[in-house]
Formats: sequence, structure tokens, C-alpha cells
Amino acid sequence: MQNLIEQSADIIGNSELTLALTGAGVSVESGIPDFRSAQGLWSKYDPAEYAAIDAFKARPEMVWEMLREMDDLISDAKPNKAHLGMGELERMGCLHWIVTQNVDNLHQRGGSKNVIEYHGNSSTLSCLCCGKGYRSEDRRNQYPPRCDCGRILKPDVVFFGEAIPQDALSRSFQLASAAQALLVAGTSAVVSPANSIPAIAKRNGARIIEINMERTHLTDTVTDVFLQGSAGTIISDLVDAVKRKTAELSI
Repeated sequence: MQNLIEQSADIIGNSELTLALTGAGVSVESGIPDFRSAQGLWSKYDPAEYAAIDAFKARPEMVWEMLREMDDLISDAKPNKAHLGMGELERMGCLHWIVTQNVDNLHQRGGSKNVIEYHGNSSTLSCLCCGKGYRSEDRRNQYPPRCDCGRILKPDVVFFGEAIPQDALSRSFQLASAAQALLVAGTSAVVSPANSIPAIAKRNGARIIEINMERTHLTDTVTDVFLQGSAGTIISDLVDAVKRKTAELSI
């Protein structure tokens, strides 16, 4: 494993544009189960009934039964070593952008500033009627949270039936086309449109570093270095290796 870590550190150190694609696996160590896992929200709530925009518009009180449970999980979560390590890599100038499928705001809380969110962010709420926005924490004492106009607020996450923000798509595809290295962490990249990122990057010459607990369809197709294990541990080791190589170059 150490040889693979060193190889990955070399790839990142030699890259002028490094992009990361992250999914639920990077937040599991923060206590947020993958929604699709056996312990996830979709095992308890039918996403077609609780996570579709039409359902929210028709029965927002019911949908907030699920949203309240999601909010409890996310509000208690803290950035783990994966989030903190990526924040450190950004500060070092070695990780330039993160494209995430997560809505938990943990990358930002871990120190990352350049984050493209495919599915929005649960830390803010908006009124579908008047458009007014709020911080989730400022409405946490209300259930369900309401706008000053009286309507029930919606978290700023992408529900089923809503489009991925166009600016997020355009920017992520542009970065994937230009990246020299792509770090795929905590995702099998099977859900569209995130599944396009590794293929776009590979097609344009990027080296792909994959960090996952298990092998994925990427491992034998586009991945150059497969690091098997927890994202927190591996990214911490990777940060240390990048720091060592940077120090050696400065001597």
C-alpha cells in the first residue's frame, strides 16, 4: 500500500490541475450512512414518495419527516480525516477543485473552498413561493421550518425531478477535460452525471487515483492507482506523502 501511496503522491505532485470527485463514502466516517445502504434513509423512506420535488410541493409536511431525520444526521456530523485532508491539499496548492455528490457541507467545513456541488447543500433553506433564503441552523427550532411568508421551506438540495445545476455541470466537465489528475474518493461513480467525470478526465490524459472500500467498475477500466480502504486513513497518508515530496523538492 505504501508504494501505491507514494505513486499517487507523485501523480498529484506533478499535476498542474488536480480534481477530486467524491461521494457518500467520504462522509461515512462522519456518521452519515450512504442513503442507499442498508442503514440509509432509502431503506426507511421510499425516495419516490419522500425525495421527489412533486412530493415536496404536494405534501411538504410529510416529506419533512424524512428531511428532519436527514438534518439530524448531518447537523451532528463533523468533518473527518478525508475532508480535512482534502482541505489541506487545497491549501498546499495540490488539489484545485472538488466535485461532490454530497449535500452535507463537510468539505467546506473541512477547509475546502473550491467545491462544486451536484446535489446542492443542506445548510441553507429556500422558499419556493417568495424565494427568500435562510440558514438551516436559524430555523432548526421550527418543524417544519417556515418562511416569514408562512410557506414551508425547502432545503437547497436537488430532489428527484429537479435538474443538476447547469453551472455545476458545465464547470465540472470543463475541469475534467483539463485535469491532469483525478482523485475519485468514496464513490463508485455509477450515477449520472457524475459517472461522466472519470471517463472525460481519462480521455483527456488525466491519471486516475481511486480510493474506495471495494473495487468498482472504474478499477479495471480507467483507474491508474487503486487505493483500497477508508477514505480518511488513505487521504491522511496521501497528504503526508505529498508533504514529504514537497519538502524534498525544496531542499
